[in-house]
Amino acid sequence: MANETAPTANTQLFRPGYHGHNQISARTLGFWLYMLSDALLFTALFASYAVLDTPMNAAGGPVASQIVNPIEGFWQTIAVLGSVTCYSLATVAMKNGKRGGTAVGIIAAIVLALVFLAFGVNDLATLAAHGDGMDRSGYLSAYFVLILTHAIHMGVGILWMLVMLVQIPLFGFNDMVVARMLNLRMFWQFQATIWVCLYVYVYMIGA
Repeated sequence: MANETAPTANTQLFRPGYHGHNQISARTLGFWLYMLSDALLFTALFASYAVLDTPMNAAGGPVASQIVNPIEGFWQTIAVLGSVTCYSLATVAMKNGKRGGTAVGIIAAIVLALVFLAFGVNDLATLAAHGDGMDRSGYLSAYFVLILTHAIHMGVGILWMLVMLVQIPLFGFNDMVVARMLNLRMFWQFQATIWVCLYVYVYMIGA
């Protein structure tokens, strides 16, 4: 638990037995409510993809088995799970008060996330270059929107990490920074969960 005193060299961010009002927990609860709306968004996208994933909705264009690459998707999965692991280790370093270790974990998470995005963007760009963009058919529309929505969330997470790399040296591990770090961990783990579902449903079953 975090205390509510002004952050100093002796500030304890996780103090067992503290019964005061905890700003970190309050902010985390609010972020959980946002995450519920995000879950509903991806549920709707997965449902749309399931409905449109038929040869009829391909309109003579490519179907899943012709455009997805399970092996490439596997490496994307390794990258996103590795990114989550690195960020989780960064929060462990934060709990121990180690700014350097926290920064290293965040940077490693960003690098792996960029590798993940590079694979996805390359796939979509290749499809579009061959005339199989999202306007080609109903199926491709569902595919592009699902992949791009997840990619946008990953991009937001990377931007958030960059902001934290600036705020940690400026403010230290005060309540504000810790709350944002913990919410980002929850957000990042959620994106990894969504990708695993996407990989199984689109890349493995579709192929």
